[in-house]
Amino acid sequence: MKLLVLGAGAWGTGLALSACGRHTVTLWARDQAQAAALQQQHENRRYLPGVPLPATLRIAAGTPSGELAIGQDLVIVATPMAGLRALLGALADCRAPLAWLCKGFEADTGLLGHEIQAEVAPRLAGGVLTGPSFALEVARGQPTALVAASAHAEVRDALVEALHGPALRVYGNDDIVGAEVGGAVKNVLAIATGLCDGLSLGFNARAALVTRGLAEMTRLGVALGARAQTFMGLSGLGDLVLTATGDLSRNRKVGLLLAQGRSLQQALDSLGHVAEGVYSARTVAARAARLKIEMPITQSVVELLDGRLAPEQAVARLMGRDPTAEMPWQ
Repeated sequence: MKLLVLGAGAWGTGLALSACGRHTVTLWARDQAQAAALQQQHENRRYLPGVPLPATLRIAAGTPSGELAIGQDLVIVATPMAGLRALLGALADCRAPLAWLCKGFEADTGLLGHEIQAEVAPRLAGGVLTGPSFALEVARGQPTALVAASAHAEVRDALVEALHGPALRVYGNDDIVGAEVGGAVKNVLAIATGLCDGLSLGFNARAALVTRGLAEMTRLGVALGARAQTFMGLSGLGDLVLTATGDLSRNRKVGLLLAQGRSLQQALDSLGHVAEGVYSARTVAARAARLKIEMPITQSVVELLDGRLAPEQAVARLMGRDPTAEMPWQ
């Protein structure tokens, strides 16, 4: 197969490395200087230092356009959510199956990836590749399982054919709404669990946050048309557990740093990479409010990020809520 990966950040590079041993893979960088550095150094020193790039990996750069996708069997968009709309617009006439890797809601519109695609590139056969995955581990060939979610069977099949292998399992799912809601909301919840760990509240508190966070995620997803059972899979519970507990999680790191007394800007500056939960929290809360869905953890994260709650106050608010019965997804 011929694969085009658009975006030479950590995740795009990691996925390209995973596939290039079996397929012809082109990794596209927006910046000519970055592309030149990748070719000269045989390493992505900014995003995946210490992981060599094989000579078989093709590097490209320049202005994105539909011509890039000509002759490709699969196109993967590996930009942050903020860059998805422009790239989908440039690839609106792409005939190859296409999938994006970003997780979150678009900041200005509150739309998920498949909703953006419906607006700017409705003729595309599109989908999302998601699930519990740190780019560094994928690049190193460590065992990982992902979900190829799309309403189009050809997208799911192309992702499985291209990426499923000894170290990477890819499962197909036609519930793209559930897969995308899970990927977006877990980033917000990971900030909350990072805060919990940073305040040394203990494992009991972390377990409660993860469990109740899963209920919030599911309530929102079902209201948007997802299947509840999707959230018990890799793109829901699996991704939430990884991002909420893994030391490589940027969103969890934000919560840890806020608990230490850092400002939000200081926390983001120290990361050097995008933490999607920071940008998605407000849009998650806004969509939930329009649907009259209660998401107290998410709302507390929003107020924490806005500076309206201190870390200790956010925890006190959650623990001070009125008692209620636990029912599935309530």
